[in-house]
Amino acid sequence: MPRAAAAADPEPPAVPRARNGGRTSGEDDRGFGEYVSARSRALLRTAYLLTGNVADAEDLVQAALAKTFLAWDRIEDRSAVDGYVRRAMVNTHISWWRRRRLEEYPTDEIPDQAVADHAVSSDLQETLRRAIDRLPQRMRAAVVLRYYEDMTEAEVAEVLGVSLGTVKSTVSRAVAKLRTDADLQPE
Repeated sequence: MPRAAAAADPEPPAVPRARNGGRTSGEDDRGFGEYVSARSRALLRTAYLLTGNVADAEDLVQAALAKTFLAWDRIEDRSAVDGYVRRAMVNTHISWWRRRRLEEYPTDEIPDQAVADHAVSSDLQETLRRAIDRLPQRMRAAVVLRYYEDMTEAEVAEVLGVSLGTVKSTVSRAVAKLRTDADLQPE
């Protein structure tokens, strides 16, 4: 698209264009734009809890929304869009995590750690976030969806594509690990 046409485009930059010459109608574009405007903060919060990093969370939300936009005209039940986007975020995050895992190498020196922004979160929230970050990937996803997104166990099972029993046991083991986490113990 030429720069002049892009500058005149009134749509927000978070709304991607259809690749096949405008397959979706203008009404669908507005509906998607309204969805993004209404839900972007909640999606970013979920993505941050999954990734533990603001930049990665923003990338994750953008990737999930791009996938959602491409399927927007095929999503008949608009009340199910949140589940579709969350599933896209979880799948994308797992895919990214698997790729990154191959690029990480153990070292004898611990790298400098980023300083937490205490204006944004309290010490307890930061301690809990770090404890959740230490959980294995599946446990972290289950805990975030169950307790931060306030989803039922059945909804978590559907989003993660596992059985209800797997969600229950995974969340139970995750909570047990958090209860024994040294940083969360009273001093």
